[in-house]
Amino acid sequence: MSEQRSVPLRKHLLDLKPCRHGGLVQETSETYGIPESEILDFSANFNPLGNPFEHPESGLNFDEILNTGFKRLTEYPDNRYPEFREAAAKFVGLGVSPKNIIPGNGSTEIIRLVVECVIEKGDIVLLPWPTFGEYEMQCRIMGAELQYPSQDEVETLPDELLEKAKILFICNPNNPTGKLRTREEIKALAERCTKHKTLLFVDEAFIELSDPVQSVADLAASNNYVFVMRSLTKDFAIPGIRMGFGIASPEVAEILDTARLSWNLGTVANAVATSLLNIEGGIEHPYLKNARTMIREEGKIFKAKLDRIRGFQAGEVNVNFILVNISKFMLDSTELTARLAARGVLIRDCSSLRGLGKDYIRLAVRTAEENDRLIAAIGDVITQWGKEQAKQELKNVIEKASEEGIGGRKTCEYYPCHFEGQNCTFCFCPFYPCEDERTGGRWIQSSRGGKVWSCVDCHLVHKTETAQKILDCLMQEGDTDELVKVAWKKVMEPIL
Repeated sequence: MSEQRSVPLRKHLLDLKPCRHGGLVQETSETYGIPESEILDFSANFNPLGNPFEHPESGLNFDEILNTGFKRLTEYPDNRYPEFREAAAKFVGLGVSPKNIIPGNGSTEIIRLVVECVIEKGDIVLLPWPTFGEYEMQCRIMGAELQYPSQDEVETLPDELLEKAKILFICNPNNPTGKLRTREEIKALAERCTKHKTLLFVDEAFIELSDPVQSVADLAASNNYVFVMRSLTKDFAIPGIRMGFGIASPEVAEILDTARLSWNLGTVANAVATSLLNIEGGIEHPYLKNARTMIREEGKIFKAKLDRIRGFQAGEVNVNFILVNISKFMLDSTELTARLAARGVLIRDCSSLRGLGKDYIRLAVRTAEENDRLIAAIGDVITQWGKEQAKQELKNVIEKASEEGIGGRKTCEYYPCHFEGQNCTFCFCPFYPCEDERTGGRWIQSSRGGKVWSCVDCHLVHKTETAQKILDCLMQEGDTDELVKVAWKKVMEPIL
C-alpha cells in the first residue's frame, strides 16, 4: 500500500473511482456468449429513433460527411472552429450567437473545463442528489468541498449556503430521476445565484429530447453567472463521436475557449458535429420532433407496464429514461442487472449514484417492441428466481421431513393457503409449473402481460397422503430435479 501511494500526485486523487461506463455490450457478449447484435441496451439513454443517418429524410449522408473530415486529416483543425460555432448558435436559437459557444469533446470535457477554470481547492460545490456522477468526479479532482442537498431542496437552498458556494450543478431534465424544471424555476434560481455570485451550471444534455421550451440558453448568453451545457450524443444517438458545447456570456466564453485544450475536436468530429447542428429546422426538425413524441407516448405506456410488475414503482416520464424504485422487489438492483444481462438485456444499476443504494434502476425508453422484450425478460427473471427459491425451500422441507417426519404447518403465516384443513408441507409446489390442467391449475393473464400458470384451484399436493408419497420419492438419493420427475410419474400421474 505504501508503494502504491508513493506517487507524485495530489493525495486526494488516490481515492477516486474510475469510470466503468462504455464497452458494456462487448463485455456482456464475451461473458455470456451472446452476439452483440442480439443484446438490447436499456442502460444508455439515446434518441430511440437511432442516429439520423438511418433516416433518409434527415438529408444527412454519413459517407459524405466523413469524407469531408478525412480530407483534412493531414491538417490541424482550425482551433477557432468557426463553422461549428455558427452551427451550434443557429441550432440553439434563443438569441445565442457564435461568440457564446465553447466547443467541447463531449459533455465530460466541458464539465472538466468549467471546473478547472472556476474551482480552487476547498471551494464549496453544491451537487443536488441523485444526479450525473461526472460532476462529482471532476470537482473531486480539483479538491472541491462537496455538499449534497437533495433535488427537492434546490428551490429552497439557504442564502447563506449560496453565498459560500462556488458552483451549483443542475441537470435539467435530471439524470437519473427525469425531473424537469421549468424555465421559470431555473430563471428564479439563476437570479439567486447571480445575487450571491454563485455559478449556476445547467446541464441541458437531454433538453432536445424532452421540452426545448424550458431551455435557459439565452440566460447563459448574457449572464456571467449562468453556464449551459449541451450534448450531441443524446440527441443524435452517436456516443462514439464525442461532441458537445457550452454556452456562456461573451466574456466568460472567451476565457473558457482560451483555456480549453487546443484542437479538442478532430477533423472528423468537427465535420460530423457541424453537419448535425446544421440539420434543417434545428430542434424542430421532424427527426427530433418525432423522437420527442415517441418518448412521450411510448414512455407513458412503458411506465404503466413497469408499474404492473409487483415491487416496481416507475418514476415520472419527461425524457427518454425512467427511474424505477425496486426497493419492494425480490431482487436488488445489482442482482437484477446481472440476471438480465445474462439474458442479453442491459439496464442501469443505480447503486453507484449517491443516495440510491441498491433500490433503483434506470431504464431507457425505446420502441414498443423493445420495451416489451424488456418486460418479458423481467418476467423470465422472476420465474427463474421463483424456481430457485422453490428448489431451496424443497430442500429445506426434505431435510425437516427426514428429521421430524411429515406434518402440516398450521403456524405458517399463510395457513390456510387455499382451504381449511389442508396440509402445508410444501410452501412451493415441487412440480411448479406443471402446466397440466388436470390438476385444477390453469393459465391466467399476467399483470405484466402474457400468461402465467396459476395453482389456485389445485389441492392435490396439499393432501397429507399425497404429500407423504411425494416426500418418500424426493428423500431418495440422487439429483433433486430428477427425483421431482420420478415423483410426478409415480405419484401424480396415477392420481390424474
